[in-house]
This record gives sequence, C-alpha cells and structure tokens, in this order.
Amino acid sequence: MDKVMTTHLDVVSAEKSLFSGDVLHLSVSGSEGDLGVMPGHAPLLTAIKPGMVRFNTENEGEEVIYISGGFLEVQPHGVFVLADTAIRGVELDLAKAKEAKKRAEDKIANAGGDIDFGLVASQLAQAIAQLSVIKLIRK
Repeated sequence: MDKVMTTHLDVVSAEKSLFSGDVLHLSVSGSEGDLGVMPGHAPLLTAIKPGMVRFNTENEGEEVIYISGGFLEVQPHGVFVLADTAIRGVELDLAKAKEAKKRAEDKIANAGGDIDFGLVASQLAQAIAQLSVIKLIRK
C-alpha cells in the first residue's frame, strides 16, 4: 500500500495556535490570488490577504479557518500560516459579520473628510472574507 503524502501545517495568530498537524494539501488567500500548496512545494514566503486557509487531513476531512491577513511560509519541513487574526470557520458569527460589513459600507457611503479609507477598506475586506467562509461552510 502506498504511503499518503502529507506536509506539516501550523496556523497561528497573535493570540493562539489554531492548528498543528499533517495535511494532504491546503489553499490560502494570497496577496496575488489563491494559492495551493501540496507536499513537496517549493519554499515560499508571501503575504496573505483576508480570506481563508482550507486544508484536508487524512482522517478529519476538510477544515476552514478565517484569516484577517498575515504571512504564509513554505519550507521543506512544513508550512506556516502566521495570521494577524485567525478564527475557525465554524466559530464565525454570521450576524456580526453582516453588521461589520454594513458598518464599513455605511462609513464609505457617508464619508466625510476625516475618514481613514485604508482602515475602512480593510474592515470591509475582512467582513466580506468572513461572510465567504461562512457561506462555504454552510453549503
């Protein structure tokens, strides 16, 4: 019987470690688009945008973690996701994500001279990413 190829994945945020284990493959929202990583991937360091880390384990199936941004590092001995904020997809709150999106959209629509567009755009991107994770998990 052939041995299944895996790579070690660590997903950590400033607050805690969310996952540490072997995965069959993973995908992450990179700054230049979605990025897939399989065992044996070439070394890489890239920024990640608000979105998700999706991965499959041999025994547990698929898991999705929301990330607000950070960095992805691929090394021969493992893959590391260093996120500003990371939340397991099943723990996201739909009502809070919708409200955050509405608040950000309202700030943009009613912008005065003292609005920080960069901050508000980041808040909007994070809310949209959370809603995308929730939608993916619920389908």
